[in-house]
Amino acid sequence: MTAAGEPRTYSYLGPAGTFTEAALAQVEEARGQTWKPVANVGAALDDVASGRSHAAMIAIENTVEGGVSSAQDALANTPGLRIVGEYLVPVRFVLVAPRGTALSDVTHVAAHPVAYAQCLEWLGSHIPGHAPVVAASNVASAIGVLDGSLPAEAAIAAPGVVDHYDVDVLAEGIGDNPDAVTRFVLVTRTVAPAPATGSDKTSLVVELPQEVPGALVEMLEQFATRGINLSLIQSRPIGDRLGRYRFVIDADGHVADERMADALMGLKRFSPRVLFLGSYPRADRVTVRPEQRYSDDSFVDARDWLREILA
Repeated sequence: MTAAGEPRTYSYLGPAGTFTEAALAQVEEARGQTWKPVANVGAALDDVASGRSHAAMIAIENTVEGGVSSAQDALANTPGLRIVGEYLVPVRFVLVAPRGTALSDVTHVAAHPVAYAQCLEWLGSHIPGHAPVVAASNVASAIGVLDGSLPAEAAIAAPGVVDHYDVDVLAEGIGDNPDAVTRFVLVTRTVAPAPATGSDKTSLVVELPQEVPGALVEMLEQFATRGINLSLIQSRPIGDRLGRYRFVIDADGHVADERMADALMGLKRFSPRVLFLGSYPRADRVTVRPEQRYSDDSFVDARDWLREILA
């Protein structure tokens, strides 16, 4: 880890102007440090694991598309990482093109597949019959249109692209869902979790022990019987053979909470692999309030009661 006060490098999906850069701009300690644009999530996390970067900002979930599978798989398969914070970025898209281009000139639109899927309704209404051209990121689409490396007249991009590239904005607010938000997480090498704030989230990767009836229910009961809400649960193939899946889980609460610690111990007894990705403050700062029977005091009282029985 980088010592306090030393220069730090932060990796993010680039180039400049992406939504990921907008998320990194929310990290106070990253301001004034070196920001390193990389080509994909795997490269960003590898920078952290190898020590080339202090931290990486990656997209993990979107309100429209759900979990970002490439990020989930990379976190599950890259050892020595820890999520230390989450950040929310409203998803707004613009259609950009080289100077002098008119909307009527557009027959091909360059876009990252996720961005393209979130603009289909607008594109169908305003550019019917267009053909999509796949780009590696929301900024790579604009760059490809500008330098001619992508066979398209216009590109779907994040609004930040206009701060870095000489483009005409043909249309703003072209996303089909005005409430779309992408959730990002800041990832470092393994560190002890920050103290609980009362507004926390815990991220895990859990594998089922074997393919038997009720295994998934038994895993979920580890949370349900302790009053823990799951804000995300998504299955991802392990990859060694068909039918084998791991589960990426976000649970409301902190590992230092009695109910969460008890649930994790239950998972450890049950699962062949439990990967703790981190406990960190929620981006929305909503306070997590368990029922009284799941409070820390209730767990302590129950343990004291049992000790009296055994005394």
